[in-house]
Amino acid sequence: MKKTFKITVQEGLHARPATILVTTVSTFESEVSITYKKKSANLKSIMGVMSLAVSPGSIIEIAAEGSDATELLDKVTKVIISQGIGEEC
Repeated sequence: MKKTFKITVQEGLHARPATILVTTVSTFESEVSITYKKKSANLKSIMGVMSLAVSPGSIIEIAAEGSDATELLDKVTKVIISQGIGEEC
């Protein structure tokens, strides 16, 4: 399963928003990745997310695979929107 988002937070996916996303997905069993400019990282890894250097206005894709993938993507979507990190495409 995959969802696409546009990052709207002014600083992009740097420390604060990246930490929020990693914390959100860390309790799920499913494998989850974030893809930006054809590069992917494990969304459960703060260093992986930060290494992508996602800037404001960028389009990212979050993909999850596993027993709780649907729940994980629903939670990520709610957090991204409610925390002002981005919007669903």
